Amino acid sequence: MTATQAAHQKETPRVVALSGGVGGAKLALGLSRVLPPGELMVIANTGDDFSHLGLEISPDIDTLVYTLAGLNNPETGWGRRSETWTFMDALGQLGGETWFRLGDGDVAMHVERTRRLAAGETLSDVTQSITRRLGIATSIVPMTNDRVRTRVRTDDGWLEFQDYFVRRQCAPAISAIEFTGAADAQPHPVFLAALRSERLETVVICPSNPFISVEPILALPGVRAALAGCAAPKIAVSPVIAGKAVKGPTAKMMAELGLEISAITIAQRYADFLDAYVLDEQDASLLGQLRVPAVAAKTLMTTLEDREVLARTVLDVADSVRGSRLVGVTVTT
Repeated sequence: MTATQAAHQKETPRVVALSGGVGGAKLALGLSRVLPPGELMVIANTGDDFSHLGLEISPDIDTLVYTLAGLNNPETGWGRRSETWTFMDALGQLGGETWFRLGDGDVAMHVERTRRLAAGETLSDVTQSITRRLGIATSIVPMTNDRVRTRVRTDDGWLEFQDYFVRRQCAPAISAIEFTGAADAQPHPVFLAALRSERLETVVICPSNPFISVEPILALPGVRAALAGCAAPKIAVSPVIAGKAVKGPTAKMMAELGLEISAITIAQRYADFLDAYVLDEQDASLLGQLRVPAVAAKTLMTTLEDREVLARTVLDVADSVRGSRLVGVTVTT
């Protein structure tokens, strides 16, 4: 092995996690706390990104950044804690658009990102610089530096994701989802390199909405094939508990798309590459119906300890897959 190869191998994380916003960020935080510094890479969905008020906004990246930096708002799960709203109040007085709430501290993030992107930096360069300044040891990597945008087809026609999700509060029924630009986008090369690395031990699919948070990542050319060919165990955590979504419109989307609202349905979305599955202890009766090895554990993360315990469970499942010891079991915590 050359010195260059050895250096590159050292830079490769032991764990890669695919994540959206709030739910994924909770598990990402747990993983970051139980792994040594620098051993976790989080691949962030950017299908939610959009331009608003002249600013470039990356909601899922920002939720991950704020969460891992300890700056997140624990009440909402998104945005910064102890936020103030002078900008929004003044904008409303001027008749501006206030449907997408941007706190004063949050605006600083978007202004700086917009400035640097306009100067020619990539989204990953900007994200890396911000995480370094905020003291985050975990690598947060945008799924791509190219433009990919999630849209949903509704009774009101095609809607951009934030229009559907925030402005209309997910009220319109959906019949299809598409990721415009995905077919021509390039997955971040660091992401693909990590999946090929012999040092990689585990790939985690966080309990994010599969349709709008994980599948934009999977829609990028070559990603599903790279996951299927990756030697490390791929472990997914269900975002559905006892037929209900932990947070957000997952269950509503499943119903409108004609899918059974079940942890099994989520596992089926990842069937071409999944090695094992973690579902909630309330769904332990489903273990025998899954086509991959699985465990039932407490997946609802309400405390910091919950995040860490689930993170350890996921890593233990990956260890068991590597040792071919895993069958359908229930983990009590």
